[in-house]
Amino acid sequence: MHRGPARLGPPLRSGSGPLAGTRVVEFAGLGPAPFAAMLLADLGADVVTVDRIPAGGTTDGLGAMTTGALGRGRRSIAVNTKDPAGRELVLDLVAGADALVEGFRPGVMERLGLGPEACLARRPSLVYGRMTGWGQTGPLASAAGHDINYIAAAGVLEHIGPADGPPAVPLNLIGDFGGGGMLLAVGLLAAMLEARSSGRGQVVDAAMVDGSALLMTMMFELTGRGLWDPSRQSNMNDGGAHFYGVYETADGRYVSVAAMEPKFYAVLLDLIGLSAEDLPDQWDAVAWPALRQRLADVFRTRTRQEWTDLLEGSDACFAPVLSMSEAPGHPHAVARDAFVSVDGVVQPSPAPRFSRTPAEVHRGAAGVGEHTTEVLTELGLAHGRIQELLSRGAVAHPGAPARMDP
Repeated sequence: MHRGPARLGPPLRSGSGPLAGTRVVEFAGLGPAPFAAMLLADLGADVVTVDRIPAGGTTDGLGAMTTGALGRGRRSIAVNTKDPAGRELVLDLVAGADALVEGFRPGVMERLGLGPEACLARRPSLVYGRMTGWGQTGPLASAAGHDINYIAAAGVLEHIGPADGPPAVPLNLIGDFGGGGMLLAVGLLAAMLEARSSGRGQVVDAAMVDGSALLMTMMFELTGRGLWDPSRQSNMNDGGAHFYGVYETADGRYVSVAAMEPKFYAVLLDLIGLSAEDLPDQWDAVAWPALRQRLADVFRTRTRQEWTDLLEGSDACFAPVLSMSEAPGHPHAVARDAFVSVDGVVQPSPAPRFSRTPAEVHRGAAGVGEHTTEVLTELGLAHGRIQELLSRGAVAHPGAPARMDP
């Protein structure tokens, strides 16, 4: 029987970020939804992850997308949502939350009895965030897919890569994280802000295919104006222009240049020993291949470090191409504390920066069910009731093994 709108007590550790005091319930998933929850946790929100109860067996490579860095900053309660008692506990969590994050296919949460209708009935001001690839509606809404599929359909993938080969796979940054998790986080923040004045919640339908297309707004506009060549490596920022690209150095490493503006281009040419008077015009696209070869020949004459010593910090718009193992040690990253070690793993620090309410990583990834007893106690459950729920398998014992993939 419903016991009334139980609310969580204060966070285990009060956050210092701008979302301190905000409560979020996250349903464990893969990739973009955990990334959105991580961003909210970094910003100070008290995020409680509803994990599946481990069923035994081993995890595959996808499990790393749920745990580790993407799992930082949250507490975990492991719940059997198919058990009526477990489902009721989740609704009790929702009753004290500002937002909910889930990343399942359309209809999954409804079948669990935890869809928007049920949750908003318990918490009318709740912002219900839904992260999918294709969105909640449309002919592909229920189809399986991953980042590369969404960016392909959104008109992104076709324009990335070499002119003489297939499109290049840009990691899973555009669909999963930029067009997915980041978009969901923005939607959640906007809807929570609106709910403060209206007192009414709503559903945020964040689709990776929508977000990926949104990231291409500039290129779509340029195309509409007839200022974009649809062929790969034919434009100023897709590897076509010689002044915006990557060059190999004498030691087999790489450097990047992005001297678009004429004044910066002049600085680049001067520092690398070339004269504009001896070269075709910077914006003569017909000459770009020859100019790219000219710069390539120059950059192969010195090592990456030698070019860095010469060009870094100038207006030549230069940066060495660093690996993930090198980036944390770059002097600029060190000066800005751009990376942080969490449970012995180096990873990017929370961003952006706040002058008065700094964001921070409050804790590493929680073990499945690590905070089950703690959270249930905050909900007002007596010790005997908690033990009963643990015994029947409605929730998992604290410190359960690593979470399993669905």
